[in-house]
Amino acid sequence: MRRTIVHPGANKLKYEIREIVAFARDIGQRWNIPIHWENIGDPVKKGEPIAEWIKAIVQKKAGEDISYAYSETEGSREARDFLVEQAHARPCLNGSVAEISAEDVIFFNGLGDAVAKVFGFLKRESRILGPSPAYSTLSSTEAAHSGYAHLTYRLDPSNKWMPDMEDVELKVKYNDAVAGILLINPDNPTGAVYPVEILKEFVRIAKQYDLFIICDETYANIVYGDTETAALSQVIGDVPGIAMRSISKEVPWPGARCGWIEVYNRSKDEKFATYVRSLVDAKRLEVCSTSLPQLCIPDIMGDKQYPEHLKKRAAMFRSRAEEAAEAFNGIPGITLQKPQGALYATAVFSDEILQNGILANGTLPVKDESLKTYIEEKTKTVAPDKRFVYWLLASTGICVVPLSGFASELPGFRFTLLEHDDEKRRWIFKTLGESVKAYLESVKK
Repeated sequence: MRRTIVHPGANKLKYEIREIVAFARDIGQRWNIPIHWENIGDPVKKGEPIAEWIKAIVQKKAGEDISYAYSETEGSREARDFLVEQAHARPCLNGSVAEISAEDVIFFNGLGDAVAKVFGFLKRESRILGPSPAYSTLSSTEAAHSGYAHLTYRLDPSNKWMPDMEDVELKVKYNDAVAGILLINPDNPTGAVYPVEILKEFVRIAKQYDLFIICDETYANIVYGDTETAALSQVIGDVPGIAMRSISKEVPWPGARCGWIEVYNRSKDEKFATYVRSLVDAKRLEVCSTSLPQLCIPDIMGDKQYPEHLKKRAAMFRSRAEEAAEAFNGIPGITLQKPQGALYATAVFSDEILQNGILANGTLPVKDESLKTYIEEKTKTVAPDKRFVYWLLASTGICVVPLSGFASELPGFRFTLLEHDDEKRRWIFKTLGESVKAYLESVKK
């Protein structure tokens, strides 16, 4: 073409969680291998039944004509008023109460839509510092908006995946392109849950260096460890910020594609207020987001059964996290910090394993010689942890995501806690642990 039409950040859009699917399907179809999908966080696809009382609310709302109409651009007023009431009901833990009104709640067609807008309407030179490992949608979109690699701070696997706050502050202090800090609490992919003191430290840094905060709170109500945490609204004080929330994992209703942002302290900074207004203007060009799931939120989350629903699910995932940790216990060369929240577990290979080249040369038993040859060819130039993931697929049919796909230099992989069939889930966890052991031992033979 006579002009370049490709966005400078186009090659930064990577989503390994879905990209691995094409490879797995190819293997499954060509060699007739059943694939066990541990790559994506869809509780419904993994067999979790939707509570009948929730279904009844959705069915009732779907029978009302208003569910088929446009909502306001920002979203259903009833839903936004309800969410503001919830935000106001959370106790303040850090000085002044966060400022939020119904105009500060904006609905999107899933948080993927929100992420695209939040990063897409930043000035290209304004960077957001985020965690590593990072959730791919957030890291890729931030990188794509700027045209450069995502800026990251370190999460420490030896310290329950807590953020290295010294690393955070140094990268903010010595890079004046940083306009905001991103955190995910509870974290995806690690399952870490940040204590209140850590959250307050993020706020202190943002306030000191005149930044805003973005907090992905998709899993805010899926906390099952011993860590006492808080929502961003409870600790942000008078610092400008955005919390991202969704019903996808919590209800769960991922197919609704319904997420929203809660904007805090918009009036505290004129530049921030102008930026938020651009998000609303961009949404106005789309008219609005899907009405039905928004209209269901007050009735579902306001139902007297909802707190017990959340408590029951948290207990279920806590039990599964313990199963996963037990499956990796005592295996040399790999560690798995037991998740404290969210729906995932992340296993990390040791530095020694990586440095000695063991991870880049292992194999697993594959019955079909043609498949073995295919995997050997496909793994010649991939990252060491991705090599393990490919051999795991060919050997067991289990599809996990390499940690290198999460903007991380740490070698490892993420899998879910979602399989609802108890026997199958325990087999998956056991097979993962046994496969790691066999893969590392294969090099020594």
